[in-house]
Amino acid sequence: MKKLSTILLLLLSLTASSSSPDVKTMERLKDKAKLAKAYCIKNNMDLEVCILVDMQIHSGKKRLFLWDFKGDSILKSGVCSHGTCNETTPSNFSNVPNSHCSSLGKYKLGKRVYSTFGVNYSYKLHGLESTNNKAYERVIVFHSWDIIEEEEVYPNEIVESWGCPSIANQLMIEMDEILKNKKKSVLFWIYN
Repeated sequence: MKKLSTILLLLLSLTASSSSPDVKTMERLKDKAKLAKAYCIKNNMDLEVCILVDMQIHSGKKRLFLWDFKGDSILKSGVCSHGTCNETTPSNFSNVPNSHCSSLGKYKLGKRVYSTFGVNYSYKLHGLESTNNKAYERVIVFHSWDIIEEEEVYPNEIVESWGCPSIANQLMIEMDEILKNKKKSVLFWIYN
């Protein structure tokens, strides 16, 4: 009986680890969330939630997190695309128009607008740093996309975008319920 319970506990821990971040990732996430909250306080932004995207996590794993400042925890998480980058771009990230790369840095989640992708609405992104201040000009938006899976697909990669952080439709529907009526701007932070 003891052997059976040990096996069940092992299976439960393996199942849990596939859907929740490991200890190192969670510590990194909490550190970023503390910095994000300080930034939001200083810049009069929403103090309930922020969106954190850790580009060190494989694209086939959950790397986008809707963070609850009050509960100091993850509300929602999912896989998130990154830019394809064209052949003339020397790194994985760029702020250059037509580079098709993701841009690192803090963004302000802007107006909810119509989208031709996914669930037909998206959020404009306004870059707040020199690494992403051309996001609006580049038409980099936060949107869903029909071809992005709901669940992790690691070790496979997920589809790449032209620089937009894109997520699964169902996750966007769930996040939209929280985001669409915000009175203050929500921080969206892509980091590496």
